[in-house]
Amino acid sequence: MRVEGADADARFLNRELSWLDFNARVLEVASDSSLPPLERVNFCSIFSSNLDEFFMIRVAGLTDQAEGGVLLRSPDGRTPREALHEIRERTLKLSGEQAKLWKRHLKPALAEQGVVVAEIDDLDDGELRELEDVFEREIFPVLTPLAVGPHQPFPYISGLSLSLALFFRDGETGEERFARVKVPELLPRFLSIGSRGLYLPLERVIRHFLTWLFPRMEIVECTAFRVTRDADFAVSDEADDLLEAVESELRLRRFGEPVRLEISGSSSARMTAQLKEGLAVEDDQIYLVPGLLCLADLVELVELGPPELKEEPWIPVVPARFTSHENGELFDEIRRSPVLVHHPYDSFARTFEAFMRSAAADPRAVAVKTSVYRTSEDSPHVPALIDAAGQGKQTVCWSSSRRASMSAATSSGREPSSRRAFTSSTDFRRSRSTRTARSSSAVRKTDCGATLTSEPATTTP
Repeated sequence: MRVEGADADARFLNRELSWLDFNARVLEVASDSSLPPLERVNFCSIFSSNLDEFFMIRVAGLTDQAEGGVLLRSPDGRTPREALHEIRERTLKLSGEQAKLWKRHLKPALAEQGVVVAEIDDLDDGELRELEDVFEREIFPVLTPLAVGPHQPFPYISGLSLSLALFFRDGETGEERFARVKVPELLPRFLSIGSRGLYLPLERVIRHFLTWLFPRMEIVECTAFRVTRDADFAVSDEADDLLEAVESELRLRRFGEPVRLEISGSSSARMTAQLKEGLAVEDDQIYLVPGLLCLADLVELVELGPPELKEEPWIPVVPARFTSHENGELFDEIRRSPVLVHHPYDSFARTFEAFMRSAAADPRAVAVKTSVYRTSEDSPHVPALIDAAGQGKQTVCWSSSRRASMSAATSSGREPSSRRAFTSSTDFRRSRSTRTARSSSAVRKTDCGATLTSEPATTTP
């Protein structure tokens, strides 16, 4: 039975709005004055990076539904367009709170501790000379301004990249044109200058030296902007080569449709209209941001800042039952009774990774099966599976990446010759069911035919 209207709102939570409530709690941690300054800045950064992913996946999906004319209501009683409208209102409110938090509290708190996010006007003569030298040697050579004429196409803007949009006027002819300067992603967002702990946002430095890029031109207006693109993709189960299909989809993600355009709040109506037309976005996809854009980059300050401005790092504990067991002895310990480990409080390397290495090396293990919510590029997890498969063991790995779930399997009778051979047997399926952070099992030939399993705690993000 479907519940309509207000009754539905009272009984069900909207998935996307509930997620925004979660991110609001992240921002609340950044507002906690009892935490060290850089710890608060870190959560401010996490709030922004979370929001980027939210728009790339969840808002993009709703936008596709709305543009496709989908009128079907979700269990909470909202159509896609209604959900998008409420998402926008909630996002504007939270982003405004974040901007105030950064300007009024976090930035001054850092300055009191000698970490100053400064403006060009804050530099003395010596620091200005140093800045000019750094710009000439390290920044100017990698800048590529793109001017757009009356009948020229708008330049491609990559997703999540920071750019400067400007109008400039030819001093001789009086002609005005639009140009875009990309803020290089290979350079630090915050440039350290002098010995006073000053950090300058890179886009402010580039704006200061725009006359180097546009000699004999008058800069009429300059504003920062940023585009978020649709990164939600699907891979058909019918593809002949699934690995190639996934690689192709990942390349195409760069060219997803814009789902959000962030523009500096000081932008004029004329500049906003120029960007709106050039990027083909609607009014409700434009977000005017007071202050700095992309506060996710504040993580740079967290990494560079002194340790006394952060909480002491947690040193994972090695559970007592894992302290003295290696290889086969680990399985004997698990057979005695199940072992529960809780990450990140318990050591991941000495529990899960040790379990995987033992399973791969143990000659009595015939199968290794694991579920991984997400993994890193340098994780020893995949090499352990490859080693196990190379020894003729059955290996299966289920991994979830945002909304796409991946199943990788290699049968015991087929030995992969390389990492690519292992991953080429991957079967990608659309699934929402994978919610286990990390769990694994190894099956060994034993007298009783027992299945020995170690399962860390599960999480529901």
